[in-house]
Parts: sequence; structure tokens; C-alpha cells
Amino acid sequence: MKYAENITAIAALQPDYMGFIFYKKSARFYNDTLPEIPKTIKKTGVFVDADSATILETIERYQLQAVQLHGSETPELCTAIRNASDVEIIKTFSIDTTFDFRKLEDYESVCDYYLFDTKGKLPGGNGFPFDWTLLKNYPSSKPYFLSGGIAIDHINTIPKTGLKPYAIDINSKFETAPGLKDITLCKQAIVTLKNN
Repeated sequence: MKYAENITAIAALQPDYMGFIFYKKSARFYNDTLPEIPKTIKKTGVFVDADSATILETIERYQLQAVQLHGSETPELCTAIRNASDVEIIKTFSIDTTFDFRKLEDYESVCDYYLFDTKGKLPGGNGFPFDWTLLKNYPSSKPYFLSGGIAIDHINTIPKTGLKPYAIDINSKFETAPGLKDITLCKQAIVTLKNN
């Protein structure tokens, strides 16, 4: 999310999480004052290889309830955030056919959720899905977010895959411009997911 009026309109749809990207190289980089949003929506800061001091300062400034770590953040960094704040920690892993799920082992005790995204040229925001059947080998009991080029057509098919993600992370396919969400598409997705 990037624009105040759009943030308010999406907040009215009551998503569970709302993401704000604090990565300067992103077209969705957020550096503004947040409008008031309901406390039931978890304000989530998205970071790429930021240091713990920067992350903690941003948590405090925006009163974040969750952080999504999209870079090569270490378990030690996750531990530092956990010890200094009470935010939910979502650690992202970019998936392709070579992904080794043993990478998750070091993060089991230091984050709350995993997020699986498409491996591509960018740290997120590549705009196409990965092969979800790779998650049939998911070895953990930790809840995970499904991300990566999810479009409105996928919202109906996800329940039919047998996968049971904790959350669906929607972004580029629900935008009219970077950071500007299509209200109608987002409403359709939320209604469909809540009905399923």
C-alpha cells in the first residue's frame, strides 16, 4: 500500500494484514504518514536486508504489528527483532525447483510464519507464481503465507490444490499502478476467501 485514500478504502474491506514496503529500491516504497486504520488489521512492514536497528525504528515509528523479511536475513536478526519487540515475524523464502526446505530449520524457533514467493530477479514482486506442488514437500508445522504473482483467478483454485496456507499475499495482480490497489478486485478476493 502506498496512497492514503487507497489505504483507507482497502482498510474498509477488513483484510487481516496490510503491507507497507520500506525498501527504497521498490516502486512501492513507503515514506509517509499512515492514515488511521482499524486495529484489527495488522500493519506489516516489508524489509529487504535492513539492519535490526532500522527495522526496530520503523516498527516504532509506524506502530507495526508484523514484519515481512524478504532478503537474506539471518536467524540472529530475527532473534534480535523478537527480543526487542512483540511483532509477528514473517520470513520469506523464494521458491524454485532447487529450493531446499532444510533452510527452514534454523528459523523454526525465531519466526512466526514463513512466506513462500517466486524466485526471480527481484526480492519479491516478480509477478508470476511458482510451482505450488513444491509445497507438497513442506516439512514444517509452522503456518505459511502463499505469495508470488497471485491473481484473482488463483483465488478460487488455491483451495482445490490441497494446500492449506495460513494467508494469501496479494499484490501486483491486484493493482492499477505500483502500490495502488484495485478496490473491486481486492473485495472480490477477500469475499471469496472468507466464503471458503
